[in-house]
Amino acid sequence: MIVRSAHGTAAVEWFLVIAIATILVTRLYLELTGYPQVGNGTLHIAHALWGGALMMVALVIGWLFLGANARVTAVILGGIGFGLFLDEVGKFVTRDNDYFYGPAPEIMYILVVLVLLVSRVVRDLKPPTGAEALANAASIAAEGVAHGLPERRRQLAEELLVVAEKNGFDAATIATVRDLLESSRGTPDRLMILRDRAVGLIPDFFRSPRWVSVVGWGLVVASGLAVVVGALSFVFPEHRSDDVDFYIELADNGPATWILFISGIVVFVLALPAMVARRRGPAGIWPLRTLRIAALVFMLSNALVDFAMEGFGALLNVAIGLFTLSVLGYHLAQAVTASNDRRDELRV
Repeated sequence: MIVRSAHGTAAVEWFLVIAIATILVTRLYLELTGYPQVGNGTLHIAHALWGGALMMVALVIGWLFLGANARVTAVILGGIGFGLFLDEVGKFVTRDNDYFYGPAPEIMYILVVLVLLVSRVVRDLKPPTGAEALANAASIAAEGVAHGLPERRRQLAEELLVVAEKNGFDAATIATVRDLLESSRGTPDRLMILRDRAVGLIPDFFRSPRWVSVVGWGLVVASGLAVVVGALSFVFPEHRSDDVDFYIELADNGPATWILFISGIVVFVLALPAMVARRRGPAGIWPLRTLRIAALVFMLSNALVDFAMEGFGALLNVAIGLFTLSVLGYHLAQAVTASNDRRDELRV
């Protein structure tokens, strides 16, 4: 029986974030230093080898040690190693070992997105079963015995035990796990402390709810334009460019046109109702959730086209997309916290 980890998706996401950051730092360093080679006249030690070594170390750490610290260390080292390895993908897919192979950024992007989507599908395929909930709660309790637990982890374990109880699992086993949790000493939640410090560095100007309206209506306008431009690209291809006063560059790139056209329709259908609902008054959390999905679809589809056509020049558009996701994610987290607080007050 396969048991999903409660923290597996978060680990995968951080693994990919670190890998992407490693690729960007590596490319910047090589550009600034003139692409030096490690080795002598005969040997060249490619940084993909260092990446493989770091991934091996991450695996060994995961096998040898238990606990959150070991897991975080493995994610960091594995992410750096994967980034160093993936950065040289152009050498692996070309006969002449071309590091600057044009589609290399697109290959990196597609691989990262596929890994991210697979992790999301595994997490969201179905709710955690009673066995998975009990196993994860027991795993957290085991960490607490050895290292102690921050309150956030303890609360997650309690919620998992409730799921196990609802699924009819043995009450004595659940009680034993709960006793282990209650006997675990409390420890500072370092990750949350770091997160709060990072959020504290964000100027109040960017925390304003007005940014939700800015990025939300921006999605509506941008996706609407994508639909219009995509439709015109089909009607006025390159050989008919004299029929209009402007030439649409995507007209001679069929796959890119289709990607932007379809994603534009999806984003428009998602973003417009969400923004209309927000404009009419309090509409709960669903508009923010929908806007975040729309922003993710829009960024991923546009980044795919940008990387295919511009290579690493697409990073500016990706940065804008990440800013949009950050704004929506921040305000969604605030709305969820406020909703939970209101629910707790009603229970009291």
